[in-house]
Amino acid sequence: MEGRKLKIFISSCLLLSLAFPSVTMAEEIPKKPEEKTAAVVVEGMVYCQSCEQFGSWSLTGAEPIPAAKVSVICKDHKDQVSFYKAFETDGNGYFYAELDGFKMSHNILDHPLHSCHVKLVYSPLENCNLLSNVNYGLSGSPLRYENKRLFGKHYEAVIYAAGPLAFRPAHCPPKTHD
Repeated sequence: MEGRKLKIFISSCLLLSLAFPSVTMAEEIPKKPEEKTAAVVVEGMVYCQSCEQFGSWSLTGAEPIPAAKVSVICKDHKDQVSFYKAFETDGNGYFYAELDGFKMSHNILDHPLHSCHVKLVYSPLENCNLLSNVNYGLSGSPLRYENKRLFGKHYEAVIYAAGPLAFRPAHCPPKTHD
C-alpha cells in the first residue's frame, strides 16, 4: 500500500511539472540581451595653411586651429538633408563629432560614407579665417572608413575620418623667385 502511494505521489509530481513547466524552469529562462547603442562618429583636424603652401593642398608648416567650427551634413537617398550639426575643435584643432540622431532610412544608400560630408564653417583666427578647399573643405570633405571602432559594455561607435581641412591666411606676402 505504501509503495502504491509513493508511485501516485511521484506520478503526480511528474504530471505537475509537465503541466506547469514555468514553475520548474523559472531559473532557466534566458534573460533578454541588453541592447547596445551604436553611434556614428566623424573625426578630423582643422589647420591654418601656411602662406608658403598657398594655392596648393599641402599642409606642410600648417598650424592647428583651436575653437574652429566645422559642420557635418548628411543627405538621404532622396537628396534631402537628414542630419546637420556644427562641431568645434579642441585646443589641438581636433574635432570628434558624434552624430546623435543620425538615422539611415536605407541601409546602403544612406550609409554615412555615401551620405555625409564635412565643411569648414568658422575660424576664430583673424589672420587665418578664409575658407580653403583643401580636401574639399568648401564643397564637403567625404568620409573615410579607417577601421576604427570604440567598444563599451553598452556602446559601440564606428569612427569615420574627414579632412584634414584648412583655413588660409587673408594676407600672404607675394612669393619672390630668386
